[in-house]
Amino acid sequence: MKKIIGVAAFAVLGMVALSSCKKDYTCTCTYLGTTSSYVIKDSKKSTAETACAVYSTGGASCSI
Repeated sequence: MKKIIGVAAFAVLGMVALSSCKKDYTCTCTYLGTTSSYVIKDSKKSTAETACAVYSTGGASCSI
């Protein structure tokens, strides 16, 4: 019985860990002294960084 509870607890922790990897990130860009922010919803950090880099075109400086 203890093994079943241990396995179930481990499975729940694994699901929580995997689901918590996705969240909202704010991409902040500065261009010619003007700052703009964009929310990148429900994504992993690496995906948000890639999406934020798209806003960096044209001389803007953007970061998460």
